[in-house]
Amino acid sequence: MFLQNMLIAARQVGILYIMVLIGVIADKTGFYTEGVAKKCTDLLFYIITPAKILESFFTLEYSRKALIGLLVAIGAGLAMHTFAALVTLPFFNKETPEKAAVYKYAAVYGNCGYMGLPLVDAVVGASGVFYCSAVIISFQIFTFTHGVWLMTKDSGDAGKKFDFKKIILNPGVLPVFVGLPVFISGLRLPSLILSPIESIAGMNSPLAMLIFGTYVANTDFRSIFGHAKIAGVALVKLILLPLAMIGALKLLGIGGELGATLVVVSATPPANNTILFASKYERDTSLASQTVAVLSLISILTLPVMIALGSAVLN
Repeated sequence: MFLQNMLIAARQVGILYIMVLIGVIADKTGFYTEGVAKKCTDLLFYIITPAKILESFFTLEYSRKALIGLLVAIGAGLAMHTFAALVTLPFFNKETPEKAAVYKYAAVYGNCGYMGLPLVDAVVGASGVFYCSAVIISFQIFTFTHGVWLMTKDSGDAGKKFDFKKIILNPGVLPVFVGLPVFISGLRLPSLILSPIESIAGMNSPLAMLIFGTYVANTDFRSIFGHAKIAGVALVKLILLPLAMIGALKLLGIGGELGATLVVVSATPPANNTILFASKYERDTSLASQTVAVLSLISILTLPVMIALGSAVLN
């Protein structure tokens, strides 16, 4: 059963990474380069991903179980990020502030949006996207508080760059506030409204993977050997955190689609925000790009194992 689940998960992960490979080829041949992809990132961030979240709320039938699962997913996301933040406290402190911030951020914050949503959609389905949107709320809360603190704590202006409005007024959280009342009310939207949202949402996985492929194509993997600490980040982010999540879910008796969603999200590679925040707060942007790209490639192997292990333990 474990091997069967791993093969199923590997197939879903493989489908997504074939899209990444197409992005790499497109960049190398000049058809779709990293510069163009960066311009498409705002389209993905502000329109397509919110549409995907809205679709999950608008199409999932209301039930008390689903609502409780949503609240549990938010709590699990907060607990996961809290645990990750505490685990990384003693690590990477001997590095320069520019490198330590990148390592710690990458170890704590997974790609629950661009990578998590497509993966959960493929492995779990619409209900998984619904629960994943709850984890994105906890991600946004942490990344604009703890994440900003990580990036600024050694720069002499820690705490001055917090913008608490961004915790709420961002494309990951606003769709939840729009979709949640519709979900709870049981309102069925007309196809005139729902069909465009579903069509736009359908672009989420392909575009996210193609964009990421252009980043991979422009990563200098030869310089990785000069950053051995990336292996430590991989150990924490891709192995320790998902194993801790599986253990916690088992103790709490949480399984099914909610449990599968939380396992997938906990096992995702570092968020693209690692690169964006490193650039914004003048940290090591090159190291951030390498860390995200390398761990994303390693996750081709670790994700199927963690998904299969979670399925075996929780079901």
